[in-house]
Amino acid sequence: MERSSLLVTDIEILRLHYAETLKAWRERFLAHREEVERIYDRRFVRMWELYLAASEMSFREQDMMVFQIQLTKRQGVVPTTRDYIAREKQRLFVAEGKRQSPLRLAGE
Repeated sequence: MERSSLLVTDIEILRLHYAETLKAWRERFLAHREEVERIYDRRFVRMWELYLAASEMSFREQDMMVFQIQLTKRQGVVPTTRDYIAREKQRLFVAEGKRQSPLRLAGE
């Protein structure tokens, strides 16, 4: 990052939150299991279910984490707080003719 002249403007560490995200993905996947099996096959369904379950347990039991690092070339282009994320999300939903996300985020 330093060699590329990139500046770190934010770091977020997703721990158990990401386990909940994986759980929600697996639940949604299983709710559409038959449809997915028609598109792909039974082997793919079993493999993907195992991947999601194992990944969730890795975050719950093996101290796995996801680091999201926000980088920029110029310090002043990113606001100093994360408030802009919620505002931009709402602006995009309105632009798309939606009031809220059709999917719930983990923990909502």
